[in-house]
Amino acid sequence: MSKFGNYVKESYDELVHKVSWPTFKELQSSAVVVAVAALILAIIVFLMDYIFGAQSGGWKGLLGYFYETISGIA
Repeated sequence: MSKFGNYVKESYDELVHKVSWPTFKELQSSAVVVAVAALILAIIVFLMDYIFGAQSGGWKGLLGYFYETISGIA
């Protein structure tokens, strides 16, 4: 048998007999954990962008308006 054919046969054998696949319940719980973590990270990035400002489109962020107010007073 060729080297490639042997590789395919051994790969199939390993995937079918040696790999422990997660159950559907485990897969669902892992997907929920990933979705919640992604949502939390997205909220953190949004808040950082909102607070510090994106410097485009005229929005200076909350800190930009705060600094503008302070510099206008002084």
